Formats: sequence, C-alpha cells, structure tokens
Amino acid sequence: MAFFYWFVWIIGILICITAYFLFKTKKIDKFIWYLFWIGFFLGLCWELPLSIANEISSLPPARFIIPTPFPPPISTILIIITHSFWDGGLFLLGVWFIQLLCKKPIFERFKVSEFAILIIYGQVSELIVELTSTLSNAWEYIVYWWNPLLFTFNGHNITLLPQLIWLAAPLVFYFIAIRLKKRLFLK
Repeated sequence: MAFFYWFVWIIGILICITAYFLFKTKKIDKFIWYLFWIGFFLGLCWELPLSIANEISSLPPARFIIPTPFPPPISTILIIITHSFWDGGLFLLGVWFIQLLCKKPIFERFKVSEFAILIIYGQVSELIVELTSTLSNAWEYIVYWWNPLLFTFNGHNITLLPQLIWLAAPLVFYFIAIRLKKRLFLK
C-alpha cells in the first residue's frame, strides 16, 4: 500500500508551503524562516547520503517494506527533498516548544533548558517517525554492527542510527540558531 509514501511526500511539500506562507504573512520572522531552512539543510546532510547509500551500497542502511510508487531515481529524489522539508518542520516544532516552555529571550546564549528541549524532542520525534514508518509497513532500517537493533515494533527493526542522528542534529541546529540570532538581531 503506497498510500503512506504519498502522504509523507504531500505533507512534506505542505510543510514547506506553510512555512513560506507564514513568513510572507509575517506570522514568523526572518529568524524562524532561516531556522526552517537550516533544519532543511541539516536534514539533507543525512537524507542525501542515506538515500544514495540505499541505492548503490552493498550494505543499504534501510529497506522499503512496501515498494515506493515510483522507481528510483524519482522516488529517491522525492524522499530526499520531502523528508528534508519534514526535518525543517520538525526543527521548527522544536523551536515552538522552546518558545512555549523557556524563559525569554530564547536562542541568545546557551541555556540548558533550550538545549534539553531540542534533544528530548529530537529523540521523541525520531522515534515517532520510525514507529509510524514500521507501523505503516513503509520502511525500516537494517541492523548492522554500526546500526544495532534497539527493539522491534510491528515485526520490524527500530535501530540506533536514526536516534544518533537526532542526537547530533539538534546540537548543531542549536548552536547555529544562537549564532544566527546574534548575527541578525544583536549586531
């Protein structure tokens, strides 16, 4: 059932359109708009190599449980771009949690509370993505020595590599956000 892929691709595109609309209607400022794109480009840092490795490697990191609606390279390109839009949106949701839960001003200097929210949120959101993927029988990561099994869900693998990515990515995102805010607003 390829419905899940269509859903993921369409929502990814809608995330980008929504972020653009919010920026153009001044519901989000330039800082948040830039954070969306930083999240997108950080997402590309793992979506691109993982997707390419999946196509050309003798040790692909993931497998499609049900086939994608299009053959490679079309499905690969759609996955890379739309999943990176998702990543940008997921980072913005993490920023929103910081805005809700942390003392203002935010992203002006390192604060354990802001950093902890991004790390915890990153781990939880990544786990939800993997659980949803395996529950929908879309894809799963393959177990290797460098990507050990954490547990199985719905008869499929939930592995360490995606969790490690979402442990490192919020760290990079957070420090870029602090530098960007200083550059944009505290000149």
